[in-house]
Amino acid sequence: QVQLVESGGGSVQSGGSLRLSCAASTYTFRCMGWFRQTPGKEREEVAAITRAGSARLTDSVKGRFTISRDSAKNTMYLQMNSLKPEDTAMYYCAENAYSVCSTSWIRWGQGTQVTVSS
Repeated sequence: QVQLVESGGGSVQSGGSLRLSCAASTYTFRCMGWFRQTPGKEREEVAAITRAGSARLTDSVKGRFTISRDSAKNTMYLQMNSLKPEDTAMYYCAENAYSVCSTSWIRWGQGTQVTVSS
């Protein structure tokens, strides 16, 4: 069973950058994704990427965030630029049930906190 471990969160000022990493314990052919959640709100999909590199991003982060994955390292990344206070959230890495990026997410990391101050 794949285990997912996120890293790279932290506190930055508005306009700053962070790069999140998600290390999988073993190779996975499945779609991988990043989600975020703030207290009292539902978890939101931020970005997702197939093993082949086909990616999607939610509208609010397009042009600022980039998702990528390195299959040789079993690691997925989220490069976050031009960060805004509204990006503040707990960010989670997830594994999909399929190789395509469906709505069925079956495995989650423990999360890494991102805080953006104005």
